[in-house]
Amino acid sequence: MTDHDWYDDSEYHEAVQRAERAKKFGWAATAGTAGALGCALIVLVSFVVVAVVAGLYVVVDMDS
Repeated sequence: MTDHDWYDDSEYHEAVQRAERAKKFGWAATAGTAGALGCALIVLVSFVVVAVVAGLYVVVDMDS
């Protein structure tokens, strides 16, 4: 009888590796979502600025 199985912690190491991969994927997903939302916000703000400038141009042109 051997004690080899007593010290076998390969399942623990595999679980740690899976957890590390899941953590990296989670952070990548979070960063990707934040980046996409940031880009969408920039586009939205740009459209609002263009709409305001166009509206001001129409108001000024109507007074002339």
